[in-house]
Amino acid sequence: MKQGDPYIRALMRTISASEANSNRPYSLLYGGQQVSDLSRHPEICVAIITGPNIGNCSTAAGRYQIINTTWYRIAPRYHPNPMRLMFWVNYSFEPEYQDIVVYRWLDDSKVWGTNISQLLRQGKLNDVLRRLSPTWTSLGYGIETNSISSSLPKIYQKMLQEELNAAKQPPTLNLSPSPTSLL
Repeated sequence: MKQGDPYIRALMRTISASEANSNRPYSLLYGGQQVSDLSRHPEICVAIITGPNIGNCSTAAGRYQIINTTWYRIAPRYHPNPMRLMFWVNYSFEPEYQDIVVYRWLDDSKVWGTNISQLLRQGKLNDVLRRLSPTWTSLGYGIETNSISSSLPKIYQKMLQEELNAAKQPPTLNLSPSPTSLL
């Protein structure tokens, strides 16, 4: 994704690094398998073999490891090009649509109860990660973490620098960081 807020794009890349760190993240299923058909959410339920949800299964898929019920809740609101046929609507899960839907979702302050971009510009990444952890449990404040969770602030800073450089936009300087941004 090349357009939009570089702070949100850097956050998306950070979520992807934690949730789907793969050379083919858009077609990644929970557990590491790949799918070839992204015309819709794969809806493949993969058994969870470790962690607090052991014994259940997950339909998490794609670059942002979105479960099917979440996709079908957010896609009608944020998908730019649903395919309509009489009474049936399909929300493509192709890479560009995964990015657009997640970007628009993260940019919707009504959903999250705050302006995520503004928090990021204020240097409050940890506040953002905490707020998003119920959705993406690997972000460090949820029920599960992974080997990348503790590195997310550094990953975000690297991604943000790349996004700001690409946008030819200087970073916003925050001269009075919040206590949580120092963690």
